Amino acid sequence: MTNPGDFTLRDMVEYSSALRSMGSGAGSMEETADRIIHYLYDHMTDEKTGNRNCVLVRFFKTHRYGDLDPELQEFANGILKGQPPSPDMKCLVLLASAGTEPEWHSRKTSKGHKAIPLPSEHFIEAFPMVRQLIQQMGIEVNTVLRPDPSVVLDMAQTTYNVFCIPEAVGSSYVPAQEDFVIPFGVRSVIGFGGMLPSGNLFVIILFSRETVPRGIADLFRTLPLSVKIAILPFDGRSVFRRGNDQE
Repeated sequence: MTNPGDFTLRDMVEYSSALRSMGSGAGSMEETADRIIHYLYDHMTDEKTGNRNCVLVRFFKTHRYGDLDPELQEFANGILKGQPPSPDMKCLVLLASAGTEPEWHSRKTSKGHKAIPLPSEHFIEAFPMVRQLIQQMGIEVNTVLRPDPSVVLDMAQTTYNVFCIPEAVGSSYVPAQEDFVIPFGVRSVIGFGGMLPSGNLFVIILFSRETVPRGIADLFRTLPLSVKIAILPFDGRSVFRRGNDQE
């Protein structure tokens, strides 16, 4: 159990080993992502008090609009505000969530992040955290929107940078300052992820009550490989839990 602000190389080895086995016996990427998110949420704690140090932990994945169920398509349409969606448009879909509020433990009860449409680079400007996340990871925004099949394999084998906002309060990249950051005591934000062979991006975002310096955040850079190993069997198939219409 570790405070994210005190993350060490030893913790990285322990977490990596645990995360890579999260797909064992799972029936979908969503189920695996849920295990990963809850592992991180439950294990990042204050050693003295035992309290969880993350206010919220979330797992996102890009997904083709035409392959989403009607409910998620409708949610994305609401954000598009009349702009006609393309079946091939990528959406950043919330796949798993865990947090201090009861409604934060299900992707289905998210009020604003179930499926964020990504029709163009210009449109993403309205979502500063998404834009900054992609840029800090070292990925071209256009690559996320329209992955080139000829380079997808190389991208899937690349280790990307860690997204880090050491001081969340007052940051223009972290929205909902008055409704979320300040009242819930969010100090830092960390994000890490990578590209799958399908050309889809996956990313985990942690909202920490403790300040996480950039140097410590960089240790999280090795975790995406373990996450990828866990979710790879479901890439392009069995993305959502059985009972949903999407694949």
